Amino acid sequence: MNKNTVLGWATLIMILMGLLLIGLGAFKYNDIAGYGFAAVGLGFFAIAWVFNALKGRV
Repeated sequence: MNKNTVLGWATLIMILMGLLLIGLGAFKYNDIAGYGFAAVGLGFFAIAWVFNALKGRV
């Protein structure tokens, strides 16, 4: 696997984890903790966006 393949897999894993965390925040934890889970999920999306932008440049 080259660097671009690794970044592609990392992007996919980060998107899946972000969706999982947002889902936990929306459906399992309906109190204040849900906002924290959703915020961390959005952070995972931001990091996945950076990984996607780095593909082909590293």
